[in-house]
Amino acid sequence: MSTAFHKITPGDANHIALISDWYQQEWNIPTEKTINNLSKTPSKNLPLQVMMYAGEKPVATGGVYDHVALLDREPRFKVYQPWLALVYTIPAERNKGYGRMLCEEIQKMAKEMGLKEMYLFTHTAEDLYARIGWEEAESLTIQDKNIVVMRLEL
Repeated sequence: MSTAFHKITPGDANHIALISDWYQQEWNIPTEKTINNLSKTPSKNLPLQVMMYAGEKPVATGGVYDHVALLDREPRFKVYQPWLALVYTIPAERNKGYGRMLCEEIQKMAKEMGLKEMYLFTHTAEDLYARIGWEEAESLTIQDKNIVVMRLEL
């Protein structure tokens, strides 16, 4: 099946609504927060949000942000910028390589924008990110979750 990528712009109301629904269902992020974040004109080209399609069907999304929730809990990580975050694949399409393809496309776009490095944090997908070139920068435990902060040189 062919895949395609679409860079989300502030005027992409339908895409933004879909992404906000996905984020609310997966991580309980209020839909209004996602809509407000993605509807603003980007500052320094961030956030960069990308939608992935398999054929005609939207299957995954993710982006690059200058602020992530981890920074609210652990301000010392503010030295790391920007962040690959909120990488999501719809449940029916998981384990098909879409997450990897999406991340690789976002990394390519970030490099084309002039970014030199990116960071992410995860407690579930360290192996996926390591396979596509990310390296552990730090690790910590928050609420019994082993969090890994990872870095990628673009």
